[in-house]
Amino acid sequence: MSFKEKVIYQIYPKSFLDTNHDGVGDLLGIKQKIPYLKRLGVDMIWISPIYPSPQNDNGYDVANYTAINPMFGTMSDFENLMKTAKEHGIEVMLDMVFNHVSTDHEWFQKALAGEKKYQDYFILREEPTDWVSKFGGNAWAPFGETGKYYLHLFDKTQADLNWRNPEVREELYEVLRFWMDKGVKGFRFDVINLIGKDEVLKDCSENDGKPAYTDRPINHDYIHGMNQETFGNDDEIITVGEMSFTTVGECILYTKPERKELNMTFNFHHLKVDYQDGKKWTQMPFDFAKLKELFHTWGTQMSEENGWNALFWNNHDQPRALNRFIDVDNYRVAGAKMLAGAIHLNRGTPYIYMGEEIGMLDPDFDTMEQYVDIESLNAYQELLVEGKTKQEAFEIVKRKSRDNSRTPIQWDSGEYSGFSKGTPWIGLGKSANEINVAKELQEGSIFSYYQQLIKLRKEYPVIAEGSYEAFLPDHPQLYGYIRRLDGHSLLVLNNFFPQETTIEVPEEFAAGQVLIDNYSTEVVGKELTLKPYQSLAIYR
Repeated sequence: MSFKEKVIYQIYPKSFLDTNHDGVGDLLGIKQKIPYLKRLGVDMIWISPIYPSPQNDNGYDVANYTAINPMFGTMSDFENLMKTAKEHGIEVMLDMVFNHVSTDHEWFQKALAGEKKYQDYFILREEPTDWVSKFGGNAWAPFGETGKYYLHLFDKTQADLNWRNPEVREELYEVLRFWMDKGVKGFRFDVINLIGKDEVLKDCSENDGKPAYTDRPINHDYIHGMNQETFGNDDEIITVGEMSFTTVGECILYTKPERKELNMTFNFHHLKVDYQDGKKWTQMPFDFAKLKELFHTWGTQMSEENGWNALFWNNHDQPRALNRFIDVDNYRVAGAKMLAGAIHLNRGTPYIYMGEEIGMLDPDFDTMEQYVDIESLNAYQELLVEGKTKQEAFEIVKRKSRDNSRTPIQWDSGEYSGFSKGTPWIGLGKSANEINVAKELQEGSIFSYYQQLIKLRKEYPVIAEGSYEAFLPDHPQLYGYIRRLDGHSLLVLNNFFPQETTIEVPEEFAAGQVLIDNYSTEVVGKELTLKPYQSLAIYR
């Protein structure tokens, strides 16, 4: 089965299931729920970082690439999880954070201690540039007492690696080989389009310096080299690159099969359509026209140039999509299915983020004290400095915080929602008694809709392999597209609003078969009235 037919499920391990009752999810918790994931029908689980780490950036500050953080268990727990997953036909994808390491990492510590070899593992300069860190402030910090500065595009405890040094590249290839030997069949590369910095680093005031270090031509050489030295030798391995501030043209290059770089890429443009003037910590209704334009542009160009998208609404860095795009008070269930249909029937590999399959919502916290995420706490302080009242600042954080997706999965309506017997590391969502796995499996319909969508991708090659063309791109409520393959075609219609809308159905689909629908449309005629948040696919 190719990666085009597969569906991948993301697990944020801290919040999945806690078996030793210390309030933090663990590897044995994931192992315990493999039968549940098998029932859903997913092919692979992507686990966010499980390596030793000071956790300044929730594990994306890696202190050792080839060990397990005791917080999550042991290497033998990992091996047991792998074994159980494989027995159930599920493969494992690991997160590779190769742009930077934690300043606690042995390499950085040896560099600080004066070892020249390791100093060349990092990007050290006498004169810092004017680049801004993605977490705020200058992107350079003093390198011990040496008078030099080291580059950190993220937190100052995350030092960027010098990919121009072949020894660094070889070290990272060894990391991949280590996990490949353990049977890992998927790699998700964190901010991988930032690894190739220019040889001469210059000031760049445009967009906080991003053009100076994003998608540089040498980046493609590095990724191709990594492919050839490691995962490119195993056809079963699936790779996805997280691309920060990228373009569709670059992502076509990263994913064209003949270039031998990556299978697919994540981009985040569609999740910035509720950012006022492009700024995250603001409040505005989502811009549907912009959302649709992005989907059509990426869908069409990737289709024409044979690139491949990783499709998603949710992850550990985003508030839950239901709260962003749907009137959840009145249409949570229909809205959850519509969002699922919009990407699972699309051209690209769909990703499900844990809890999405039961329609989980943001936690609806009441006070700033309930937030843990460093980015959210910093943003709150900055909003106050900008002149917002405490209430105004809180309301913005409540809508945009990464913690919204990091609360524990709601397994049942018991204490701590069946996640743990101890106090969880972060509070539970208010909806836990109403929205949980046990209740959903008993009486809900979102989970079974996801099962259906996953099955259809495997049964109908037009879904997995077909081309993409926009349908009624200027319609004010509809996101529609047509997929085509070898004389088979599929028209997918998604009403993104709580109001009905009537459309004319193209003649070729007027007597087509309804493949899936979140309401119950019996017959398709020349005209179709879509109900609030209706999603359906018509097959010919």
